[in-house]
Amino acid sequence: MSYYDREPRRHLSFAQLNNSLITLIAINLIIFVMLAFIRAMYHLQYTESGDVIQRFTENWVNWLALPADPAKILTRPWTILTHMFTHTDVWHVIGNMLWLWVFGYILQDLTGNKKIVPIYLYGAFGGALAFVLSYNIFPGLRPELPWQSAIGASAGVMAIAAAVTTISPGYRILPMLNGGIPIWIIMIIYLIIDLAGIPAGNTGGHIAHIAGALVGFLFVYSFRRGYDWGNWMNNFFEWVNNLFNPEKPKKGRVIKSELFYKSKGKPYKKTPNVTEQRIDEILDKISVKGYNSLSDDEKDLLKRASGKKE
Repeated sequence: MSYYDREPRRHLSFAQLNNSLITLIAINLIIFVMLAFIRAMYHLQYTESGDVIQRFTENWVNWLALPADPAKILTRPWTILTHMFTHTDVWHVIGNMLWLWVFGYILQDLTGNKKIVPIYLYGAFGGALAFVLSYNIFPGLRPELPWQSAIGASAGVMAIAAAVTTISPGYRILPMLNGGIPIWIIMIIYLIIDLAGIPAGNTGGHIAHIAGALVGFLFVYSFRRGYDWGNWMNNFFEWVNNLFNPEKPKKGRVIKSELFYKSKGKPYKKTPNVTEQRIDEILDKISVKGYNSLSDDEKDLLKRASGKKE
């Protein structure tokens, strides 16, 4: 099963409608700008920077970030989704959006527009699961369980990067550097950085990144064997989009009743004229082949002719 869509390749533009990559970047940036504005308001209200950070985190970030504690997740289940679009540090969001643009552009160039959102979401969900499990399974991380939480698009971006690398490992970027850098080299560098970063801090975050990359690889691996994980997701998004599409005809709408008026009379039926020549032809046919050889129209014509004679 080929992974490449048969859709023509298109150049990306911020003005392009229905572009999944632009949508993902826009959601991330909008949430970041909103949080930055709220944090600025706290900074104007409180004199101590510690108060600003504490109140901002407690009142806003904690309601969007994914807790490592499963008990807290049960009270804030929406964080399973919101954490992957939440950033509070400017360099964090710039780095993630830059690489999302690079790898997302390549993915759309290779496969079209319908794979990027499912891979991003699956990667982020896989990273979230790995993050939560790591703090609940590994003894060295359990003491940090009560206060650890995850935010950011990194796991989703890593999934997209791994998917691109699996599809086309020889794809080159930055062609001005001696013909370009193969994308598989960049992927290996990122995985090494995450592996080396596990003992250095943000352990759960680095584990989530690696898990996201694994999900991206498995997505493509499964697709090549005939299993499209993103099919149901795209169908769901299309269904939701159609709910708010005024141009789509409503289900069960009878177009016929809008185009034609109702009448109790019988529809117009064209009947041939009764001529002596036609009657003679029918009578000759009866004499040769019998009455049963006549068609319904001929029988009707003969009946009308006999009625006229009476």
